[in-house]
Amino acid sequence: MTARLNIVPFVSVDHMMKLVLAIGVERFLTDLADYIEEDFRRWALFDKTPRVASHSIDGVIELMPTSDGRLYGFKYVNGHPKNMREGRQTVTAFGVLADVGNGYPMLLSEMTILTALRTAATSAVAAKYLAPKGADCMAIIGNGAQSEFQAMAFKALLGVNKLRLYDIDPAATRKCADNLAGLGFEITSCASAHAAVEGAQIITTVTADKQYATILTDNMVGSGVHINAVGGDCPGKTELHRDILLRSQIFVEYTPQTRIEGEIQQLDPDHAVVELWEVMAGTAEGRASSQAVTLFDSVGFATEDFSALRYVRDQLARTGLYEELDLLADPDEPRDLFGMLLRAAKQP
Repeated sequence: MTARLNIVPFVSVDHMMKLVLAIGVERFLTDLADYIEEDFRRWALFDKTPRVASHSIDGVIELMPTSDGRLYGFKYVNGHPKNMREGRQTVTAFGVLADVGNGYPMLLSEMTILTALRTAATSAVAAKYLAPKGADCMAIIGNGAQSEFQAMAFKALLGVNKLRLYDIDPAATRKCADNLAGLGFEITSCASAHAAVEGAQIITTVTADKQYATILTDNMVGSGVHINAVGGDCPGKTELHRDILLRSQIFVEYTPQTRIEGEIQQLDPDHAVVELWEVMAGTAEGRASSQAVTLFDSVGFATEDFSALRYVRDQLARTGLYEELDLLADPDEPRDLFGMLLRAAKQP
């Protein structure tokens, strides 16, 4: 890693793909999950604030900042469901990790791929504490860009090897099944969401439409099920019928943010929820019984991106999978920034 003050390591999309493949998808997810869990256990150290969001009729652009007092990280991310119809990604992102002591960036990274990985790893970390013991069958409703990552994370961390897939677009289900073929799954493509949840101990909903939706109705969720609700992540966007929430144990990342963006925006502002870090710390109960319905109301939180950036930075020195970006002005004399400009004009 360079010690030149003007240089910031930059992880491009190409480097990120090579990094994931060099480590291996499942190993990457399990290692990343360890970083995410470690930071959840350090919850009290972090600055915590709901993400800064700019909403429009077309979607949302957000900044997600946090710091543990030593490092600072933020992610720029958008969510535009209509993009798929235009041949674009629904979600794109990049992130920065910086040194709190001097304010200098230490890493600039693509985070479109990395966000998919960290979202899946976070889902599996939550399920490790909340899903029924021995669960090996998961329904995935919504088979878009996030679906394969979710499947791989649940396989890597929990041993889930049976998948029941459904999407309103059969082509998305075929894509998901084809991508996961040969990776150790028993895959069933289903004709409806009702069919997908039959026999599943874990239900993952990961749809993209920016609207109040009812992907799961109350009669579709039996006792003992764990629901991993990933798709709802902004005001006015939900996936579950309210009655499911009323009979579930609900777990969230950061309550003030999830009240605005998660499934619980449908409930009273004082409805009881438990933050995931509390379960990890042993200060709150996880799954109450084998018959309980547990719900991880996941909207994504800045500490997860911080963990992902921290993990990627720790891999760079040994892999060399980054490029040097001349990002910061570094004059010979720190007070002579204008002189640096003048000297540049004299260079041949």
